[in-house]
Amino acid sequence: MKRRNFIQQTSAATAFVGLGGLSSLSIQPDYKKHITILHTNDVHSHIEAFSNNHARNPNMGGVARRATLIEQIRKENPNTLLLDAGDIFQGTPYFNFYGGELEFKLMSKMKYDASTLGNHDFDNGIDGLYAQLEHADFEFIISNYDFSNTVMDGHTKPYKIFHKNGMKIGVFGVGIELDGLVTKKLYKETEYLNPVEIATDMVDKLKNKENCDLVICLSHLGYDYNHGKISDRKLAKQTKDIDLIIGGHTHTFLDKPTVETNKSGNKVLINQVGCYGLYLGRIDFYLDNEKDVESGNLKIEV
Repeated sequence: MKRRNFIQQTSAATAFVGLGGLSSLSIQPDYKKHITILHTNDVHSHIEAFSNNHARNPNMGGVARRATLIEQIRKENPNTLLLDAGDIFQGTPYFNFYGGELEFKLMSKMKYDASTLGNHDFDNGIDGLYAQLEHADFEFIISNYDFSNTVMDGHTKPYKIFHKNGMKIGVFGVGIELDGLVTKKLYKETEYLNPVEIATDMVDKLKNKENCDLVICLSHLGYDYNHGKISDRKLAKQTKDIDLIIGGHTHTFLDKPTVETNKSGNKVLINQVGCYGLYLGRIDFYLDNEKDVESGNLKIEV
């Protein structure tokens, strides 16, 4: 494969869902392969849209609107993956009453392909998380949590390979250190592993052994920090061969993906779409016959 060339589209379009319907989202350069990645993060049990008189987010968000938008995009490009970067739980009475059942059922209805885990997904304890797994018809991908001595053992995957339009897309996940964020009695014997070391191992497996055309990291590390704590930006710089990091935890609203340079001198896209289901992230990868890659991006208001 030739060295990949990422093109940042600074004039990214925005689509709005409203009474007038959905605006066009088409970006169609003449490439042989077109893969669309849709993503959310830190939805925090926000099932309904915000009210019309909400001070900050009037009439925004809501599962119904997101589902409609996702359906339209899948019709536009069937070669679409829908991913989440964690913190599905906690934030509205829906979680307090139903313990995550509704969130997982609705994500299943929207046909999410995979999610990683955030710290708030342990708010009902690891047993509470485990109890809701039966309602999730999608994969949980987390590479740096060792669940060997817990009820979650065997119920997550370190990575998964998706096949779309003749392309192999490898997805792995890394989570934030739970100690200090989550009470020990909630996550119990879950062991946190160094995300940079784990990411390096995962990428080597996906890129060099599984020959994936695209490698995506689902991250709940956080976008960036002023101190030495590992973040998405640091992870991008300290690894190689990750094409896209889909982030969460810090509720960072990015108008367009950040482009970092990895250890090999190649570009990595980092994207995060805030919180509460207000936006749906979209990254389009275009691959030619030589499997060179270009990317365009959209942030879509829901």
